[in-house]
Amino acid sequence: MNQKTEKPTLSGQRLKTRKRDEKEKYDPSGFRDAILQGLNEAGHNLDAVYKFLDTAGYKLDYRRYGEVLFDILLAGGHLAPGGTIVTDFDTSKPLRTDVCVFAAGNDLDSVKGYAQLITKLIRRYKYLEKTLEDEFKKVLVFLKAFSPGERTKLANVTSILVGNGLIPSVVLTSCLQDHLVKEGIALEFLLDFLKTWLAEKDAPTLWTALRKALLESRLMKAHQSTSVKKDLQQQVAPLLRNDASTKEILLLLKEYQNKHNLPENELAVLVWKTLMAAVEWNKKEELVADQALRHLKKYSALLEAFTQSGKAQLSLLVKIQEYCYTNMNFMNVFRKIVVLLYKTDVLSEDIILKWYKEAHSSKGKMVFLEQMKKFVEWLQNAEEESEEDD
Repeated sequence: MNQKTEKPTLSGQRLKTRKRDEKEKYDPSGFRDAILQGLNEAGHNLDAVYKFLDTAGYKLDYRRYGEVLFDILLAGGHLAPGGTIVTDFDTSKPLRTDVCVFAAGNDLDSVKGYAQLITKLIRRYKYLEKTLEDEFKKVLVFLKAFSPGERTKLANVTSILVGNGLIPSVVLTSCLQDHLVKEGIALEFLLDFLKTWLAEKDAPTLWTALRKALLESRLMKAHQSTSVKKDLQQQVAPLLRNDASTKEILLLLKEYQNKHNLPENELAVLVWKTLMAAVEWNKKEELVADQALRHLKKYSALLEAFTQSGKAQLSLLVKIQEYCYTNMNFMNVFRKIVVLLYKTDVLSEDIILKWYKEAHSSKGKMVFLEQMKKFVEWLQNAEEESEEDD
């Protein structure tokens, strides 16, 4: 009877991994470091910069790290979610460069130089086209993290690249995030985009691009909303100057709210801005507090009428914080204004605590939180005492 011979096994032996089966470690920091070093060595001579980037494409993996590459060319460093530059524990390495769009001169020609650089790079490495489109869709969501000057330069380079057909106009829809629209950042960006386009091309091509992005109707809507608010302010301002009754002004505001379907939170902020713009404020910090408190107490009913929801109250409180930060004479008046509006039922205890803990603006954050510390402690103690009584 024939017996099958047992086949030898490979126990104890290591199988050699084929080269194509090995997975390369994902190392965006290493890629970033190599790009930053090359850009800093090339300096602001964009011909030298292009020469470096062209050569580096043979050694560095643009296909894998294209997003990091465009982060650096636009913002000067690798962007974290939200739009800030990624930082490392190793402080000896440079994390950013000023050889980028954001650090370009404030003239259009300087930004054009970077647009041409990106164009040449895309023509050299065609596979980067989709990465570039995705990059602009991403950074336009991050607009709030950038300074006004950086946003303008980003709008300029976006306009040039869309105009030259390098990226589609549909990327513009990324900036129409609710918070960017409400704060006017999206509209400012689009206006800068349009201004650059009209400086380079004609109006018919502009409307064609906007239609392709389905932006034409949305822009018109945003423009109409801005016009309505501006018209309302222009009607309310003379009533305030002529010492009209609160009832008369409130009637006008309610009429506009119903006619144009204005959200309560937007109207609360609009009333605040109108109230503060109607007065010529004293230049002396010690006098402006009394002047502001008298004025706001007189018209607190206007604010109270449009702060029935928590969302409206929080929008108003954040706007007050930003106003006091921007107008330096009001820096030390912030707490007094908040306390007044608390006493006049404009701001509730819950909203003030929410603002303090998590919903405040970053503008003047430490100053205003310190100002509010004792009042917030008082509110919390009062709340605890109330619960004990219950």
